[in-house]
Order: sequence, then C-alpha cells, then structure tokens
Amino acid sequence: MSAPRSLRACVLLAGCLLGLLAAGAAAKPPRPTYRLSQLPARFSAPIHVAAPRGSGARLYVVQRVGLIRALAGRRLESAPFLDLRRQVSLAGERGLFSLAFHPRYAENGRVYVCYTDRAGAVVVAEYRTDGARALPESARVLVRIPHPDGPFHNGGQLAFARDGQLYVGVGDGGSSGEPPQPDPDGNAQNVGVLLGKIFALDVDEAQPRPRIVAYGLRNPWRFSADPGRNGLIIGDVGWRDQEEIDYLRLDTGRLVNFGWSVYEGGRRRPRAGAGPLNPSGVLTWPLHTYLTNLRGDCSIVGGFLYRGSVRTLRGRYVFGDYCSGRIWSMRVTPGRATGVRLEPVRVPGLASFGEDARGELYAVSIARGRVYRFARR
Repeated sequence: MSAPRSLRACVLLAGCLLGLLAAGAAAKPPRPTYRLSQLPARFSAPIHVAAPRGSGARLYVVQRVGLIRALAGRRLESAPFLDLRRQVSLAGERGLFSLAFHPRYAENGRVYVCYTDRAGAVVVAEYRTDGARALPESARVLVRIPHPDGPFHNGGQLAFARDGQLYVGVGDGGSSGEPPQPDPDGNAQNVGVLLGKIFALDVDEAQPRPRIVAYGLRNPWRFSADPGRNGLIIGDVGWRDQEEIDYLRLDTGRLVNFGWSVYEGGRRRPRAGAGPLNPSGVLTWPLHTYLTNLRGDCSIVGGFLYRGSVRTLRGRYVFGDYCSGRIWSMRVTPGRATGVRLEPVRVPGLASFGEDARGELYAVSIARGRVYRFARR
C-alpha cells in the first residue's frame, strides 16, 4: 500500500533538509580574507614596532637587547637607529620596551624610548635625530622610576594620544618572593608612586612632570591611542584569573582606578592585596576579559584599532595573547566592547602589535624573531 501524498512529501522534504545539513557540515569554512606576511629580516628578541606619522617608508623594530633597527621597504639598514645595549638591563622581564615618535617628528626629529637601566629603574628618555639616526649626545631623561621589588611588571609602553601628550605605562613592580604575592607593597593603589600607573608627560615643556591619569593596573604591557577619540585602549596582564582590556577616556579630566589588586578584571579578589581600594579615582570596569590559563592563554597583548587595507578588519580592535599566540578582534566604544571574534591567524610568542605610517598593522614574535604584516590575500 502506498503512503499518502502528504506523507511522501514530508519524507522527501526531510530528506532534502538532511542532505543540506550534511552538505553544510562537510563544507569548508570560508577562506580568510587576509594573511600574515612575514617580513624578510630576522631579529634578536624583537619586542615592538613603530613608525612616524606621515608617508615615510621606514618601519622601526625595537629589540629587547637595546637595539632599534630600521627597515626601509624590505631592506634592513645596516647601522642601528639607536644602540642602548650598554645602558639596558636584561634581568627577568627587563630590557628596551618601546619607541614613540613625536607628533611633529618631521619638524623636530624627536623620539622617545622606554627601557630599564642597569639599576633596574624604568627610564623614559628623549633623543633627537638627524633624520636617519638618533643622536646619542642628545639624550634627555624625562623620568626615572625606581623599581626595587624585582625585574618583573615593568610596563614600558609609550604612546602619544590625540591631545599631544605622551602616555607612559608602568607595572606594579611584581613580586620576587616565594610564593609570589599580588602587588605585595600595594603600589597599584598608591597614588604616591608611579608603579601600577599610566601617566602623561608634556614633552614640549622644559622639565616635564608626570601627571597620573590612571592607577590600579598590574602590568599595562601594551596600549594604544584611540584615533577617533581622545582615549587609550589598554591591555592589562592578569595574575591568576583574568586578562583584561580597559578603556581610558582622557577628555574627562577624571582620575581613573582600574581596581588592581583589590579587583582582577571584574571580580573582587578573595584577599584584597596589600591594602584597601583607594577612593581617589573613579572605579572603572574592563571592556573585555578572558580567563588566564585557559586553552594556553596566559598574558594579554593589547593592540590597535585597525585602519589598514584589510576591509574585514577595518574599525575593529585587534589584540592577542603571548602564550597561545591567539588573536582576536572586536568593536570598541568608550563604554563597551561588542562582536568579539577569534581571528584565523596565530603568532607564537606574540610580544606586541604596531602600525606603520599608512596605518597597516604588524605583529611581533619575540619567540621566532620575526615581524608579520596583516596583508590582503
């Protein structure tokens, strides 16, 4: 006996749907719209890349050992842009960390570096250049921050924001004791010291004085300016619970407290560090967090709002993790993050992101000694 026509139609429709589902399950994911293009030169412990604003073709690669090298196109210039190897301590996490160009670099030739000196202090120094090299005799130390607790959590990021100020990030000092303690001296909540802070310097003054704009940070290893607003997007390295991305508005004039070590990410710690929450600043929650020590993640690396040639990344904030090498992107507004997605690329030993003069984005692998550019396929 044959089945009713309606039943046969349902069976045929179900078969079609199952076939479509099976085909979808077997289909390959869409091809990525970009790739990581490896730059030709290999470096010893590259840790940061930067370039001055404008149309210059050079990319400057900062090496932790104390060297800055310039890439002109695909050619590595033989003479260093700056050699600080005799001045830099390499114990623990110390070294040369970052380079920033004055917003009017084309006119005044001034650059800024952050490193740890032989005594372990975090130093921000200014150099003048002749257009090709930084002049050693022009060195001017703007600030020297004692860092006596140990060779960890130095911070070291420099970035100019839209207001023309140079912003500096310094870690809380870390802990060299056993077992390790979260900020044992309470530096992050103490506005009387520069450890665990982000502060501003007016480098056009004869004697710039640090002005603290944010505290309650553990190790703001990498941050960048929001090109559309007067703000900073900060990657703050977690301890045992959460890695976090913070947004710091600079146009409010308010002091901000990101909560460490009373809070880690958005969670209050069971033991509130070495002291209470300092009420001087406005307690501000992270834009985004992810769990430390999950799926190989361990240490956030803050990135940039992408403005390069890859259309699918444009306008998204790109960041990653040092241990896993995973890279994500998301949409950012001053108060929230949306559309977080895992990107289809990895960089083992990811130490930093950086931009060139055209806004193209780079990723730095300290483990492989390589620099990669986000490039269209």
